[in-house]
Amino acid sequence: MKLGMIGLPNVGKSTLFNAITNAGAQAANYPFCTIEPNVGVVAVPDHRLDELAKIYDPEKYTPATVEFVDIAGLVKGASKGEGLGNKFLANIREVDALIHVVRCFDDDNVIHVDGSVNAGRDIEVINLELIFSDIEVLDRRIAKVEKDMKGDRSLGDELELLKRLKAHLEEGKSARAFAVSDDEEKAIIGAIPLLSNKPVIYAANMSEDDFLNGVENNPNLKLVEEIAASEHSAVMPVCAKFEEDISDMEPDEKKEFLEEIGLEQSGLDRMIKASYDLLGLMSYLTAGKKEVRAWTIKKGTKAPKAAGAIHSDFEKGFIRAEIVKYDDLVTLGSWNAAKEKGLMRSEGKEYVMQDGDVVEFLFNV
Repeated sequence: MKLGMIGLPNVGKSTLFNAITNAGAQAANYPFCTIEPNVGVVAVPDHRLDELAKIYDPEKYTPATVEFVDIAGLVKGASKGEGLGNKFLANIREVDALIHVVRCFDDDNVIHVDGSVNAGRDIEVINLELIFSDIEVLDRRIAKVEKDMKGDRSLGDELELLKRLKAHLEEGKSARAFAVSDDEEKAIIGAIPLLSNKPVIYAANMSEDDFLNGVENNPNLKLVEEIAASEHSAVMPVCAKFEEDISDMEPDEKKEFLEEIGLEQSGLDRMIKASYDLLGLMSYLTAGKKEVRAWTIKKGTKAPKAAGAIHSDFEKGFIRAEIVKYDDLVTLGSWNAAKEKGLMRSEGKEYVMQDGDVVEFLFNV
């Protein structure tokens, strides 16, 4: 999973990126501090792997990973190449979803490119640049469909859909907020590389005081929530400074500190969970003496396709999947014990994988 972190300059984007990845991206109080995208790969926290490691004492421990990309700050006119617009848009095309960092704090010592903090305006600046870029893409698609219609009148419904979408974008609304009536329309739009159709989590970056003591009283957070609701996006209050402060703590120390202040998870853990939910992802597990590992797949994936996440040969030669529920395996302490209790299942090609399945694939190539 590749997540692109975007936002206006000086909203705390690189600070948050540094904190959650410990990748050391430069952070400074001036626009375009980030030019080339910084990349950090982090492990997906999964206590189930820890428990399986206790049982198997494996040679390798391999969690699922998330790649965070810190993309250059944006300014008005990016869709026309202003600032670092072309780089910004190109980098967005390569990610699965966006973490849009929005400034929801006042600080006279941190410059705002527009002179004042207004979360609604800031979101609009970026969304409009993505929309302008999408309109250009859509114009080319409409022209192609109109040309193809000369030999295929059945494309009329698609053309009408594209024109409705263009009118929607021209109202300043993202493609995420465009209503589709059926799966066919959804598939047509999904096949077009529209930037404003990328799934988004709005990371509302707040002051430490607001984040820890008064999230509900932050007026900018309310603006973010209203915009997110209108386009079916997610919102996550964060404090980049707070995440920076805890980023160097040892895991046990961090856990204890978070509990003391009434938080169950760090910003990184919450961001990963929200991203999995947003993209409809889950993990199945493999376990043995050589390795315990988590594999990320889409919810609803059938067993052969899930096997293909390990190796394409597993999918091509799929015979069956032998599965034990994670809870049963941990309770009984071994695969053989679960099998003796009748808790190991053999599943075929139509089996839909479940989150936390511990699996051995049988295949023949």
